[in-house]
Amino acid sequence: MEIPVQKNKEYIVNIIDNGLEDEGIAKIDNYTIFVQGAIKGEKCKILILKTTSSHAFAKIIEIIERTEYRCEPDCPTYKRCGGCSMRHIDYDKTLDIKQEKVQNLINKTLTNKIKVKSVLGMGNPYNYRNKAQYPVGTDKNGEIIYGVFAKRTHDIIPVQDCKIQKTISFNIAEFVINQMKKFGVSAYNENTGKGLVRHIITKVGIQTNEVMVILVINGKEMPHELTIANNIIGEFPKVKTVVKSINTKNTNVIMGERNRAIVGRGYITDRLGDFIFKISPMSFYQVNPIQAEALYNIAIEKANITKDDIVCDLYCGIGTIGIFASKYAKKVYGIEIVKQAIEDAKVNANLNNIENIEFLCGDVEDAFEELIKKHKVRPDVIIVDPPRRGLDEKTIENILKLKTSKVVYISCNPATMVRDLKLMEEMYDVVEVQPVDMFPFTSSVECCTLLCLK
Repeated sequence: MEIPVQKNKEYIVNIIDNGLEDEGIAKIDNYTIFVQGAIKGEKCKILILKTTSSHAFAKIIEIIERTEYRCEPDCPTYKRCGGCSMRHIDYDKTLDIKQEKVQNLINKTLTNKIKVKSVLGMGNPYNYRNKAQYPVGTDKNGEIIYGVFAKRTHDIIPVQDCKIQKTISFNIAEFVINQMKKFGVSAYNENTGKGLVRHIITKVGIQTNEVMVILVINGKEMPHELTIANNIIGEFPKVKTVVKSINTKNTNVIMGERNRAIVGRGYITDRLGDFIFKISPMSFYQVNPIQAEALYNIAIEKANITKDDIVCDLYCGIGTIGIFASKYAKKVYGIEIVKQAIEDAKVNANLNNIENIEFLCGDVEDAFEELIKKHKVRPDVIIVDPPRRGLDEKTIENILKLKTSKVVYISCNPATMVRDLKLMEEMYDVVEVQPVDMFPFTSSVECCTLLCLK
């Protein structure tokens, strides 16, 4: 088709929908235009930035008709930072947009057009993240700075506040930067590969108030590291351990493969529901524990586990969901590929005196097949919480062969979740889809879906 718009030209459009990344969607002669920052229901003057054969990208020049849901962003770095994408929209409306996003995917893909439930939001959707990662570098004057990466770049935006991070995380990062200046510790330079401190990371136990500080360094040691670590703890008594993560590779991966405690035990703990969990430097632990607890309780409730049930928890991480399920089940098996996570999961089971759970380290694709074929395990309930790419074909095939009565699918990516549900829909009824707002003011939405064998 002939493209009806031209790059660097202005047009007036009506925003008819919101996309998967919360951008507005407009049409000219049935040609799709994605408009960053626009909201469904608005009329805008736009500038075309890029065109392809199927769609274009544009930015707003002027909002001619404004929706009642538009609000003034409460963050000075919002337009440059890639952390949030919906701070210009009323919070309750963001929940409606996320529900509609999941509903549209289901309507396009599944035979059974099940009605998606309202998104479970937060009472206080601010300062909810328990983990902060601040890149460290220098500004044009050579001064050491920290902050966040600008959207789609590695340019560091200095920040003094953030509406989704814990305040103590900023205070610690600021203190570390001052300590670096005091003791002459250099910042890492991505372009040259020289310099020492790459990132400052904090992890906060929301219920225990324990804090871990991780200094990612481009070397084996940091000058005055013990003094600096003790100074951090002296200034912030909630900090229970300071860890150095050694990362000397030219990579975008933040953490190194070797982590050493400079001071403290090298981990913190947090409480989730009735259970306590160990959080180590490499542990995956939900960054919004308040909503994570709500999500896990929904998953357990939908699974309706009984004392006669065997449960398989696939992609179990540090064992959180499986440990929640263990209270109701006869036996739980957790599978995870990350060795450190499995070690933490075993520790967590011991911490909570849980004896009816077993953790296996391996790729779910292979380890789950071995569990059911070699060890003849026949689960009554399967809980899956895969990464963004969703389930692999072999795991879906094994679930279908088992004809397990209930499958609970937890997903951070509704697009791949719906793709997988389609492959299971012939054998399973998709009974309920409950979205949970794990990451307020971002485009992300978590879903908990119950499937029952037909």
